[in-house]
Amino acid sequence: MINLRELTKYYGDLCAVDRINLNVNRGEILGLLGPNGAGKTTTLRMMTGFLAPSEGDIVVNGKSIHSDALAVKSCTGYLPESAPSYPAMLVHDFLDFVGQMRGLKKKRRTAAIEQLADVCALKEVMHLPIAHLSKGLRQRVGLAQAMLADPEILVLDEPTSGLDPNQIVEIRKIIRRLGSQKTIIISTHILSEAEATCDRIVIINKGRIIADGSAEQLKNQDLSTINELNLEISRAQWEDVRNLLESLEVVKKVKLVSTSNKSSLKIKVLCQPQGDPRAVVYNTIKTTNWVLLELYRPERSLESIFRHLTMEANP
Repeated sequence: MINLRELTKYYGDLCAVDRINLNVNRGEILGLLGPNGAGKTTTLRMMTGFLAPSEGDIVVNGKSIHSDALAVKSCTGYLPESAPSYPAMLVHDFLDFVGQMRGLKKKRRTAAIEQLADVCALKEVMHLPIAHLSKGLRQRVGLAQAMLADPEILVLDEPTSGLDPNQIVEIRKIIRRLGSQKTIIISTHILSEAEATCDRIVIINKGRIIADGSAEQLKNQDLSTINELNLEISRAQWEDVRNLLESLEVVKKVKLVSTSNKSSLKIKVLCQPQGDPRAVVYNTIKTTNWVLLELYRPERSLESIFRHLTMEANP
């Protein structure tokens, strides 16, 4: 559906997007994650024709952004981070205006506005000025204008930015509902939002893609490179614990996290990436007089994956 080929953007000497190659499948909800300044918004602006690439190409449905920008724009609905609107206009009049700009005939505009009022839960505010709406309702109006011409692709830049938890849940539900009908690209730095909403996650940092896959795939990928155990042991001396555990082949390094008032040691054990080291560590401790109070391998969250990958990219 969408193919980015060596996509690059410079602002003067600053390379904001650095030779990105990415394919987005039809009917996919793709989350573009990254810290602030990673190049997410610049990438979306190029994909929607608002910025010209310095190098590379964007091909949508076989049409190049260089040779057929109007065709690319016509099949794309775009919601920027700060949803553009005319505050003095009524919601209905604003959507009708956008429909006219999109070239929709009156009958089709009317039907589309009625449908979107239902989909985006705007029925009760259609005849209110946009200036009177909450941030969450304005975001829904922005989403409705992006969908008005029934585009095949929706590009949403930080669609839940500044919303309260209830509003975020509502916007997520709308996006998930639309995902069965359209190709959706969401830019965000809210990791829980991406995990709850997206089929696939691409992490970008310093203008480069550093990870690509489902949330589960990213977690498994990280677990294959980082293998940690958390332990709590009592009736033991720190030096003895460190010497014994670091003598094991499966262990790379042992770190003291803290010492409790009960004289127990909280320890982090960094292990070799292959296999499950828990049995070896447990059986070794069992041969001593120490008391093992806790042993577990922490579950990886998308947040820990994100932090690890972006920190690796910024040593």
